[in-house]
Amino acid sequence: MTTKTSPRWRQAVVWLHVVSSVAWMSQALGLVVLMSLAASDPGQAVAATSMAQRIDTVLLAPMANAAAFTGLVLAGSTAWGYFRHWWVLAKFVLTFAQLYAGIFLLSGALHDSAAAARAGAADVVAWPQVAGTALMASVLAFQVWLSVAKPWKRTSWSSAAKPPTAPTWVFAAGVFTPLADVTISTFWGRPLPALSLVMLVVLGFEQRRRRRRARRPTDRSPRSVRAASSPTV
Repeated sequence: MTTKTSPRWRQAVVWLHVVSSVAWMSQALGLVVLMSLAASDPGQAVAATSMAQRIDTVLLAPMANAAAFTGLVLAGSTAWGYFRHWWVLAKFVLTFAQLYAGIFLLSGALHDSAAAARAGAADVVAWPQVAGTALMASVLAFQVWLSVAKPWKRTSWSSAAKPPTAPTWVFAAGVFTPLADVTISTFWGRPLPALSLVMLVVLGFEQRRRRRRARRPTDRSPRSVRAASSPTV
């Protein structure tokens, strides 16, 4: 079974993944600079922590969601898969770990630091926050290396047959879905990757359908093909 896929839409998803990933890493580096400034210069704490919180909410979170979503789309809709290669699996685990740490740890710490700075507290930023933002940028740089080098072999449980590529509409949705989520988040005032989550569920069902169709025997058996190819008497 072969599926016709537009290379332009697949390239568009790759482009969006690269752009959002670079934006995520550069904004993480920006947080390192701002939090270091707030920790070393109390006179700049209010401005630095307020800007860090603003970058995290308005820019970093949407770019992180877009980078994670497009990466999952590329893995789930192509022959790479989620668990066929160790380097893809490593990116998969690191991405979800960073999203969890960013949502439940870093964002809350940035909010508390900004509130403490506006309240006039003496120590508003702890150096572990600086180390956390630096670790985020370092892990993102390591993921970039994984994408370029593609190290290590395939996982031991991966099948020899490559899964078929998804149809064009999956890659088109991979472009428009994060853009729609960014637009909704802008009006909502906070990150809300609702459409991305729905699309990932749809992608999971579509991936199962492709695998079933790939394992399904053809309508004509090898015996009937040989009979049809032999000359008639």
